[in-house]
Amino acid sequence: QPTISLLPQTPRGDGRNRTQPPPLGFAAAVGGGKPAATAAMAGHGQDRKTIDLEDGWAFMQRGITKLINILEGKPEPQFSSEDYMMLYTTIYNMCTQKPPHDYSQQLYDKYREAFEEYIRATVLPSLKEKHDEFMLRELVQRWSNHKVMVRWLSRFFHYLDRYFITRRSLTALRDVGLICFRDLIFQEIKGKVKDAVIALIDQEREGEQIDRALLKNVLDIFVEIGLGNMDCYENDFEDFLLKDTTDYYSVKAQSWIVEDSCPDYMIKAEECLKREKERVGHYLHINSEPKLLEKVQNELLASYATQLLEKEHSGCFALLRDDKVEDLSRMYRLFSKITRGLEPISNMFKTHVTNEGTALVKQAEDSANNKKPEKKEMVGMQEQVFVWKIIELHDKYVAYVTDCFQGHTLFHKVCWLIRLFSTLLSS
Repeated sequence: QPTISLLPQTPRGDGRNRTQPPPLGFAAAVGGGKPAATAAMAGHGQDRKTIDLEDGWAFMQRGITKLINILEGKPEPQFSSEDYMMLYTTIYNMCTQKPPHDYSQQLYDKYREAFEEYIRATVLPSLKEKHDEFMLRELVQRWSNHKVMVRWLSRFFHYLDRYFITRRSLTALRDVGLICFRDLIFQEIKGKVKDAVIALIDQEREGEQIDRALLKNVLDIFVEIGLGNMDCYENDFEDFLLKDTTDYYSVKAQSWIVEDSCPDYMIKAEECLKREKERVGHYLHINSEPKLLEKVQNELLASYATQLLEKEHSGCFALLRDDKVEDLSRMYRLFSKITRGLEPISNMFKTHVTNEGTALVKQAEDSANNKKPEKKEMVGMQEQVFVWKIIELHDKYVAYVTDCFQGHTLFHKVCWLIRLFSTLLSS
């Protein structure tokens, strides 16, 4: 990126909140070659020369051309403080001349036209001739250059902002420059930019390495070009990203639900959610996170909840039967983020606990029905064994509720069933 050595500062006021630059910028520039300071001193107390629009703008145009050459990387001396003061003072003089030589409105229009001409002649053609990632890199560079141009020109024309624009309630110079970029460039290529960005995101989802910094810079343009609102980012990019995300994970889910066990499927789903969250941290706007995760959760989990939880050899019942604590914990983490996602899991947990408790009660009843009078001591020992089994069952699933299901009330209530079984046994 080309550099401009002097960052111009707006001339200081005169103590009355008015800007008073040297009064002879244009005259000194087109006069007898005197340095600006000498010319200014020579003109002190004298009537200043009227600058007509054509001559004044020709001088400003040379300054704008110099700025453009620097931005385009062409050989060009850097701006000096004297250059800046001459340009600023020329605008000041042209805006403070007596009517009909007050050219404030004309200069305001020409300020905008300077951006439009540069964009149409140079910037837009350079973007249209590039594609995909190369276009994105060019866009980032052009946006950076454009902001430099806006910063410098708005300082050259600063007197307009201070008085003319304020009195007329017109759009500020900075915003005029950014709006030119939005209307002439962004609106023209936003579709191709959006497609290129989403293509790179899908490549990353498939495990390829991409330039995350590039995507961050591109998507920052979508945000900045909104001038304080998120409409451009949301309408011209985010809506399409969410649609693509839905389609992408819908295809993945259709394949994984057939090929993978419930634990393997959940590992993949959890990893996808982790990666999407990281994606937000690297280059998407933070506002996209809940919307993006919701799409992934819906496609991978909500849409296939029944099939996943009821898988014959690896679903929720199998995990409970085989004491797969880690997988049950993952199941809770995933489905707790889905509306009513825990209800089928808690129902299956309840069924599982009920079945185990019922089996213990039935064993106790069978033992009581088959006991013989001469073996009462043995019967007493068996009853104690069953009581201990009920206690063990209770403690085991209380631990499940605490460790796997985070003490959620839907699961905590199941433990009361075990206490009921204990009461039935003791009676």
